[in-house]
Formats: sequence, C-alpha cells, structure tokens
Amino acid sequence: MPVSPSGEVVASGVPANLAEDMTIAEQHEWLQTYLRRRPVSRRGLLLGGLAGAGAASLLGTPFGRAAYAATNTDSPLVIGGRHTAFGADPSAQLRLAAQLSRNPGRGRILVDIGTDRRLGHTTEAEIRPLLSQVPQLDGSIFSVEQYYVHAAFDRLSPGREYYYRFRVPGGAATAVQSVRTGHRKGRGGGSFRFTMMGDHGSNIAPAGDPAGLFTDNYYAAANDPTTPHATNITTAIARQDPVFHLLAGDICYADPSGAGRPPVHTTVAGTVPAGYDNFDPTVWDVYLAGIEVSSARTPWMFATGNHDMEALYSSHGYGGHLARLDLPNGGPKGCPSVYSFVYGNVAVLSLDANDVSYEIRTNTGYSGGAQTSWVERTLKAYRNDPDIDFIVCFFHHCAYSTTLQHASDGGVRTAWSPLFDKYSVDLVMQGHNHLYERTDPIRAAAPTREAPDGSTIEPAKDGTTYITAGSAGRPRYAFQAGEPESYRGHIVAGSNVVPNSYAWQSDGTKLTESISWSRTRFDNYAFVAIESDPGRPGGTSTLTVRGIDEYSKEFDRVVLRRSVPRAGHSGQH
Repeated sequence: MPVSPSGEVVASGVPANLAEDMTIAEQHEWLQTYLRRRPVSRRGLLLGGLAGAGAASLLGTPFGRAAYAATNTDSPLVIGGRHTAFGADPSAQLRLAAQLSRNPGRGRILVDIGTDRRLGHTTEAEIRPLLSQVPQLDGSIFSVEQYYVHAAFDRLSPGREYYYRFRVPGGAATAVQSVRTGHRKGRGGGSFRFTMMGDHGSNIAPAGDPAGLFTDNYYAAANDPTTPHATNITTAIARQDPVFHLLAGDICYADPSGAGRPPVHTTVAGTVPAGYDNFDPTVWDVYLAGIEVSSARTPWMFATGNHDMEALYSSHGYGGHLARLDLPNGGPKGCPSVYSFVYGNVAVLSLDANDVSYEIRTNTGYSGGAQTSWVERTLKAYRNDPDIDFIVCFFHHCAYSTTLQHASDGGVRTAWSPLFDKYSVDLVMQGHNHLYERTDPIRAAAPTREAPDGSTIEPAKDGTTYITAGSAGRPRYAFQAGEPESYRGHIVAGSNVVPNSYAWQSDGTKLTESISWSRTRFDNYAFVAIESDPGRPGGTSTLTVRGIDEYSKEFDRVVLRRSVPRAGHSGQH
C-alpha cells in the first residue's frame, strides 16, 4: 500500500481521510478491489509469500507460538488447537474442530469417536482453508493460509461422555479427549454449571512480531510475571469443568485496536497509519492453542465483539470465524454469530451488539433490523415454553455499565432492553469493559430493588440482572473518577450511586447520567460461574451466579429464583 509524503495511507480509490468512516461491508468491497489489482499467485503464496513477514520463525514452531499452515509439505503434519462446540441442540449435537500446522495437500484428517476410550467409529473431517491477504505499507501483501478441520456429530445420546481424537492416516494423532453432550430440554437432567467471560486474548505474540505489537505480556500477573492473566483465567475455567463456556466477544485480538477501521499489516511500532488498524491472522493460531486446555473438553460458545470484525473475509466481518469456529445455525440470515440453544432448563441467546452499537458504528445496522426481530421471536417462544425456567443473553457492548472507557451503549439499550423487560430475561452478560460489574435488577431502565452480595432475586417481579465481565485477560479499565470498588470484603456503602456515568447516543456523543444500579464493582481479572438447580413442578428453580477471580476465589454471589409451573401451565413464571 503506497504511503504519501505526509505519512498518510493512500489506499486504492479510497482517500485517507474517508477510510475511518467506511463500514465493514465497504471495507470488504475495497479490499477485494485492492487485491484484484495486486494478485498474489498460488505459487507465490505457497512458496514464498510470507518471506518478508517472519515466515521462518513461524514455521519453526507450528503450535508453540503460531501455527499457521506451513508450506513445506515434507514437514510433519501436526494437529492442535482443539476446540469444541454444540450444534443447535446440545443434547444431540457436538462439533469438534482443530487446526493443522500446514497444508495437508491431498491428505485426509480422520476423527475417531466413541463412548469409551476404545473409540470405535471413524469419520473424515472437513478441511476448511482460510486465506488471509492483508495490505502492507510497502505495497506488498501479507499472505497467510490456515487450515482448520471440523467434524459434526448429530443424533448423539444426551448427557453422555464421548471420547475423540483427530488422526492423520499413518501419521500423527492427538491424545484421546473426552467431551460431553448436554441435558435434554427440561428439568430431568439435574443440576449443571456453565461459565462466562469476555475480552480474552492470547497474551502472547505470534513469532515474526519483533516490535511486540500483538504482545500483551505486560499484563502478566504481578506475582507470576511469566503467566499472563488470560492463561490464569483459562486455567481457572478448566478447573471449574463447566458443561459449556460463553465468551462475550473480543476473542483473540488479531485486530488489537478494535475501532472497526480498514486493516493493514505491519510489524514496526509506530507505523500504523491514521485511520487504519493493524491485523495479524496468526494471532488466532496462538489463541486456539492457548485455550485448548479447556476448549478441547468444554464447548466454547462465542459471541462477537468490536475486535472480531474482520473485513478481509466477508461483508459482515465474520467469514473468518466460519472457517475457524462452529457456530450453531438457526439465527437470522446473514448474522452467523447470532444463535440460541437450550441446555436443560436454561435458554441461551448469543447476540451481536456490533449490529446495534452507538459507540463503534462500522457494523451498526448491518442486519437491517433482522436480528432484533429474531430476538423478540426467540424470547417470546422461550418464555412461553413451560420446560424453560431461565433465559440468559450474552453479547459484547454493554447496556448497563459505569466504566470510564466505554460505560453504557444506548444503542443496545434502545434495541434490546425493552425486549428483556417484556419477556422477563433473567440474566444478561456483557463484555467490552475490562472489569467486573453487577447491577441491581433493572426494569424500564431503573433498579427495582437493592441486591447486595448474597441476595436472592426473583426476576419475574424484580427484573433483569446485568453483569459485565470483560475481565478475562486484557488490561484493566477504570470506573468513573472517584468511584470506588465494592465487593465482598470491601463493601462501600452508597457506592451503587454513580453521578457521573454516561451512555453513548445515536449521534456518537456521550449523555451524562446519574445512576443508582451499580451494585458490585471489582476492578480485576475475573469470570462468572453459573449453577442451575432445576426444581420440580410447583416448586422453584434457582440459578446461582458467582463472580470468581483468576485464582478461583469467589467475591460476589446472587441467586436468581423462579417458580416452576405446575403440569399443564405455561407462560411467565
């Protein structure tokens, strides 16, 4: 990409001063045009397209620090970065995925699976290649090919442990790993635990990044400088052994700025041109390898955040995710990260707040209202289902938060909070703000009651509890000036009142607001653990929601309680 004498990027057909205002769809169209004018041959890509981007060091450690597909087909084919997910029906559908260290050529990847370690059934995995071509400052193209393997299993038995491995015929195989199907819809499967957090990241740069532009080790824990917070959080989640895990967007930070601007690639500090974002797809390799300690066993279910919009691959920004991840279908057309599933007595909705955000607007409105219409239809169906007690929504931008950096997004409130009220959503979990904050239950934009640590909340009459937990590894944010933390062992009376918070407006401005719903504030690394204890008809079901720090210490807890309808009854309960 040429650079003007002033240092501004002169993009093909796009003036530098307009680049920052481009939507993701416009960026994708521009990139396609740009790349057509600068074609990289298949031979050039496979045999030397990465020579200027640290390819040698990448190739030397296929799953240590980066694992994009090596081009030397004589090198051993390694399978790593295993990650699992549910299909639309967790009780019968598992999705198993991994990454290959190089182009497999005409080779096959097999998946052996069974109900014990003898396995017994073998199927061929689907190989999904992903080509990334990112403009560089000298006019060349940073080109990376990655290869992901996926296997879909349907008609499985509910609540069953399955064992699997990926295998190269006549070559390497992964260790045998167990994964579980979910409970059937209803209360018959008994109690279960799931977890949630957001804003995770790899915390380790890919090789070939000499300036450390993608390195986050300066967030390493003070008492163990060699272990990043993101690693601690992943380890703590694995220790919980949840039946599934929710990640509320900002997954790996291949795009470190998250401003939704057109992508370029550079490894030289201080050279990212104004109006553009740096982007390195090999960060995904590091990330998938880093979460494998949990994701190989526990289905990780992803929502998308502002750092996850990748214009290289598709007009909505999520084409890369469709190659790397398995997202359940059933959501609105054109919104791949919007979906729902039911596990036992809990319905879960993954929403894409990029579509409604007033703060970061490059994807705002991309669904044309289809997502919000789908949200209402889906919430209505779940709330009228007598087998479902609790509805949980998770997404990125915050409807309610008081952080200095982002606070609340009026677009999310306007689009969805009235629906959460109308259909009595129990729990909304958000990312984006890098700390932990829990509200009192809210209805019609106001708290209905105080809910200190240890409270029992009845959402049917009290309203929705909102939790922000974008505290899984990225640098911590601050609360509004003068506002203290308040959590177990450090309760500050009256700290729920914040006179100087704000909400983003449709014109991109901040509206100052005085609020009284900020009940728990914990400015450190944390995640959420949720236990469902289904009741019997005529009794009560509970959802116990706990804030847990990176060292597995609990600092906040509330119990959500609902009456279970008697047989033959339906509707809100």
